[in-house]
Amino acid sequence: MSEQRKTKRFLSGEQKYDLWVRMLTEQITPSQAAAEAGVDRSTISNLRKTAKDGAIAALTASKPGRRKSAKEVSEAAKLQAEIDRLGMVIIEQAVELALLRGKSSWG
Repeated sequence: MSEQRKTKRFLSGEQKYDLWVRMLTEQITPSQAAAEAGVDRSTISNLRKTAKDGAIAALTASKPGRRKSAKEVSEAAKLQAEIDRLGMVIIEQAVELALLRGKSSWG
């Protein structure tokens, strides 16, 4: 009586990009892309919306003038990674401090 559900299929970023470019250049339709990837058409609709929103955000964020060099972009990425790492360290230390203070007041 119960129908078997399809196993969930995950597409890599490259697969999504390839499908999006092929749809954009009208090599395939969204229905064909969904059938080829083995996913629901709503997944393809979400992919197209995400790609469009991301492109608009990227184009809006870019400012006229001098382009950043690859070295500047790389350095900014390294610095952001360090900020993220340090944020996680702070969170871990705060949790550890809260646990230690909590345990000392127990007894």
